[in-house]
Formats: sequence, structure tokens, C-alpha cells
Amino acid sequence: MIGVAITGASGPILGVRLIEELLNSGEQVCAVVSEAAWSVIAHELGYKKAGAAPLTALLSKRGKTRALKLLREFDSANFFSPLASGSTPFDAMVVAPCSMKTLSAAANGYSDSLITRACDVALKEKRKLILVPRETPLSAIHLENMLKLSRAGASIVPPVLGFYSRPGTIDDMVDFVTGKVLNLLGIKHDLFKSWEEQTSAAARTKKSRAA
Repeated sequence: MIGVAITGASGPILGVRLIEELLNSGEQVCAVVSEAAWSVIAHELGYKKAGAAPLTALLSKRGKTRALKLLREFDSANFFSPLASGSTPFDAMVVAPCSMKTLSAAANGYSDSLITRACDVALKEKRKLILVPRETPLSAIHLENMLKLSRAGASIVPPVLGFYSRPGTIDDMVDFVTGKVLNLLGIKHDLFKSWEEQTSAAARTKKSRAA
């Protein structure tokens, strides 16, 4: 089981896309979307929160996964969620995108929501914690919080573009970042070709032309 949280930074598509790929890989996902994130989702993705299971409704509308039965979604104030307890054997916690507020709370053990509590649980139980911070430029405070979390065992994955994959669309860019997170989770994907695959293909093409 993998926890995925979407916070109120720009780029909620990063978390949405990750959840889709995790479900498509057969992973059970516990998802948490903050209230601030729903405001950003409405602005950037054009979807307004509605119903008892708004994330499930959003994913259903996007139509990129059929494995919605593997998804459980929780309100960010629900401390009765499995993610709030170290006795629940979840494998990893991912926050994508991660706002600077959430980053600061996680760095200082301030568990004021289910999202930051789940981050705290992941750190104290020595499980994978992956944060995708969405802010630029970064202040010294932001960088210090990232360093503090990295030293505590978290993986910091800024959504930096891989130009070697030659992205042609925004979807390609989102998939690249999603693939990077999946790599850390040890989940195979075909969202982009690795540098080795790119260079091997180029070498074969060059050899073919020379022949």
C-alpha cells in the first residue's frame, strides 16, 4: 500500500498522474487531497470538488485508469486513516506536489493534518518518504528544510525536466517526473526512456546508417 498526498502547490497533476500509474500497476493507494489543493485543482485542471469521493470522480472523468477499486481516499483532517498509524504496514508515502508549508511541517514534526502525520509516520517507521516540492526560486529556509528531511531519510524530487527525453508536450513533462517517482518506488513503467535506452537507440541508428 502506498500513500499519496496532493497539497496546495501548483502542479496537482503530478499527484493525480502518479496515482493513475500506481493504480494501473496494481498498487493499492491511500490518497489525501488537502482543501488548498482542491482550489488549485479547480484552477489548473478545471475540476471542482464534488461528492463523497471527489478524487475518484476526477480520476473517472480523466479515464486513464480502470483500477479505481484499489483507491481509498481520505479527508486531510481524518486521523483515523490507516496512514496516521505506524501499525499500518504501508510501503511508502509520497507528497506530490509538496507545498512549502507541508515541507516545513514535515521537517519539524508538526503533524497538524493527516498528510503531515503520514510523513511523520513514514520517517519514524523508516519507510520511504518522497516529496516533490513545487516552488521557485527557493529560499534558504526552503533549502534547509529539504536538507533536514533528506538527512532524516526522505527523498527530495523537485519536478526538474529531463531534456534528454525530448518532451514534446506538457503531458510528457508530467510523465517524466512521475516516472522518476516510480523509479524510487521500484515500480516499472514506460513513461519515458532512460538515458541508457536513449543512447543505445541512437547508437543502433548510427550503426544502421553507416552500414
